[in-house]
Amino acid sequence: MPREILAKSILNKHKKRDSWFLDDYSINPYMGCSVNCLYCYIRGSKYGVDMRVAVKTNAPEVLEKQLARRAEKSEYGIIAVASATDAYMPIEAERQLTRQSLQIILRYRFPVHVISKSSLILRDLDLLRTIDEQAILPQDLQAQFSRGAIIATSISTLDAELAQRFEPGAPPPQQRLETLARCKDAGLFCGVHFIPTLPFFSDSDAHLRDMTSAAKAHGADFVLVGSLTLFGHEPADSKLLYFNMLKRYYPELLPQYQARYASSTGPSFAIQRQLEKRARAICGQLDMKYGIL
Repeated sequence: MPREILAKSILNKHKKRDSWFLDDYSINPYMGCSVNCLYCYIRGSKYGVDMRVAVKTNAPEVLEKQLARRAEKSEYGIIAVASATDAYMPIEAERQLTRQSLQIILRYRFPVHVISKSSLILRDLDLLRTIDEQAILPQDLQAQFSRGAIIATSISTLDAELAQRFEPGAPPPQQRLETLARCKDAGLFCGVHFIPTLPFFSDSDAHLRDMTSAAKAHGADFVLVGSLTLFGHEPADSKLLYFNMLKRYYPELLPQYQARYASSTGPSFAIQRQLEKRARAICGQLDMKYGIL
């Protein structure tokens, strides 16, 4: 049985809007994550290392109070659902905290950005469509964007075997794309986050082209591409877990990773900038929008 905890706060207000995902707020009805991606930034970062799933049993009641106050002041903004876990882990089928949270979000007409690897999101298409229609966007976004719901899946590679090793609790990449296509067929605004791309596995031009083509073929409205970050040196931290996986299956790549991540949590700014530049160029060639706006 998962742990049950009482939350003091559910709605987190960001200091400034996220320039990639456009969220002003975030909520996490659960702690930990059973998707269990080895590279997850929760492992070893300032956000903690514990991936055991815990249920915030009072999440709907706390969210109701917090959103009521924000709505009363017209402090509308996009809510990321969820930012530190997958909102549609298997436990959601039973506990339904994500669905209850969406019902409250709809009541107060806040827009959402939902990122999930799970097909369970299809259960909530009714709510997501209504949020898309009725949400009130913050005034400074209204001239640039007109949707109340952004739906995205994240994919680090199209290779199912590779994905299974680094994302052992996630559905295969093809299934995620098919789920996204069904969300698009339901009339929602959809995208694919190729975040993180995996160095020397899925960040070449050929891989970026294949992934972008797959996103387009499944109806994506946009894509985003981001680098891999790895944190910590303890047994449960993402850097050590990831490096151990390399040692086991891809030892020939370990020296290159050690050189890139030896003294940093991520690649250099130059490498990150070049990755985005290449991704944008490929999107231009394939007539695919890069980024939400």
